[in-house]
Amino acid sequence: MKTCEPFLPAVLLLAALLSPASGQMDLPDPSDATAECLICHEMATPGIVADWQRSRHSRMTPEEAMEVEGLARRMSAIQVPAHLADTTVGCYECHGLRTEEHGDTFEHFGYQINLVVSPADCATCHPDEQDEYMDSKKAHAVANLRDNPVYHLLETEVIGLKSERDGALVSAPPSAHTQGESCYSCHGTVVEAKGLKTVETDMGDVEVPDLTNWPNQGVGRVNPDGSLGACTACHPRHSFSIEVARKPYTCAQCHIEPDVPAWDVWKESKHGNIVLSEATHYNWDAVPWKVGADFKAPSCVVCHAALLTTPDGSEVLAERTHDFGSRLWLRIFGLPTSHPQPEHGLTTTLRNADGQPLPVTFAGVPAAEGLINEEEMAARQATMSGVCGACHSTDWVNGHFAQFDAFVAEVDQMVLETTGLLSQAWEAGLADPANPFDEYLEQLWVYQWLINANAARYASAMNGQDFAAFKYGWWGMSQNLVKMHAALKEH
Repeated sequence: MKTCEPFLPAVLLLAALLSPASGQMDLPDPSDATAECLICHEMATPGIVADWQRSRHSRMTPEEAMEVEGLARRMSAIQVPAHLADTTVGCYECHGLRTEEHGDTFEHFGYQINLVVSPADCATCHPDEQDEYMDSKKAHAVANLRDNPVYHLLETEVIGLKSERDGALVSAPPSAHTQGESCYSCHGTVVEAKGLKTVETDMGDVEVPDLTNWPNQGVGRVNPDGSLGACTACHPRHSFSIEVARKPYTCAQCHIEPDVPAWDVWKESKHGNIVLSEATHYNWDAVPWKVGADFKAPSCVVCHAALLTTPDGSEVLAERTHDFGSRLWLRIFGLPTSHPQPEHGLTTTLRNADGQPLPVTFAGVPAAEGLINEEEMAARQATMSGVCGACHSTDWVNGHFAQFDAFVAEVDQMVLETTGLLSQAWEAGLADPANPFDEYLEQLWVYQWLINANAARYASAMNGQDFAAFKYGWWGMSQNLVKMHAALKEH
C-alpha cells in the first residue's frame, strides 16, 4: 500500500492559500488527523476536498457555533466532546466518530475510520435534528415498505422479474440490485459490512469495508451502526449545505411523478413559477429564514421544515423541524384514500378494521388507533395556515383549504367507485383477491389511487391544477372507471 508522503507539498500549498498572508479567509486550523487526510484526498478526491472547503464545517469550530445565541443558532448540542470543540469539523471528526459502534470501522493509514457517516454520528452536534427525524416516516422508510406485507407485495408486483410460462405470467421476487436501483434508492437500503476488500486506486491498493447494498443515500437507509437514515439525502456531502437542502431540486430527487408528483405539481404552480424565476434573489443560507426579506414564494421546506420568522426576525411563524410530516394533518398519499396522518413515522404497527397493516381499509375507513385525532389535525392545519398567512390574506387561506377539503373528498369517492367495481370482479371470479395487485382489473384500481388520485390531491394541495385535470388527475380516474366497468359488463 502506498503512503501519502509524496503529496505533502499539495497540502502545504493549500494551507498557504488559506493563510492571512494570501489575502484569503483566516480559517480555524483542521485537526492533525484531518490534515493527514487532506494530504492524500486533495489529490485522490479533489472534488470532495473542495466541497468541504466551501462548507461551514471548514470555517467554524463547534465551540464557535455553540456561542451563537437566539434563532440564528444552527447547532442544537449544548456540549460536544472536548477534543472536537476547538477544531474544524473535518474528515476525521466525522469519519472517526463512534468507531466501536460501527460495523464498517476499518484501519486506514493508522486511523480507525468509519466509511458511512450516520445520523447517530451527526447527532454529536445535532441531537435535536436526529430526534425529530427519527419520528418521521422518512427515517422508517425501509421498514414501512419492506416489513409491511401489503406494500411489499405491491413492490414485488411493480419491480419483480416477470416471465411467461405455459400461458401464464410468473413473478419472481426482485433482486437486491433491482431493489437498490428502484424503490430502495429513495427508501434506503440495509447497509452491512461483510469484512474487507481490496480496491485498486491511482494511489495504490486500498483496503476498505465490503458493504452490502452500497452505495445508497436513501432517506431510511439502515446504517452499519444500526442507525436509520441518511442526512446526506438532503444535505449532500461534503458541503452539507442548507442552501442545497432548501432548494426544491433536492426534494425532486424522489418526490416526482407519476406516483408522488410533489415537485412536478409545485413547479407548475404560481409558487414554483416565482421561486424558479427569482431564486437568484433569495438568501438561501439565512437562519432564521425571514419571510419577505430572505425569500418570497415558498419552496418545499418553507411549508414542511424551515424555521420561519417575520421580516424583522422578531416573531416565529413556524419552528424548525426535521420531521417533514409534523405540520401535515391529512395524508393525501393513500392506499387507497386520504386519511389522518399517522402518530409516528413507523407505520407497520397500524391495523385497519380489516386487520391489514394499513391506515385505512380498501373501503376508506381509517384505522381506529395510530392516527392523529381531530384536535391534533386542527392544530397542524392552524400551523400551516400561519405559514400561508405570512403572504396571503385570511380569507384566501381559508378559501384554499376549504376547496382542498372538498376536492379531496370527491377524489376519494372516485377511488371508492373503482374499489366497488373491483369487489364485484372478485365476487364474480374475474380476479383473485389473494393478491390485489397482479391482475389487469386490479392494476387499473392501483393506477386509480397510486397515480391518478395522488396526482389530483397533490394538485389541489399545491395549486398545480393541470395535474388535477388532464395530467393524470380526473381524466385518468374517469378512464379507469370506464375500463373497469366495460370489462365487468363484457363478462
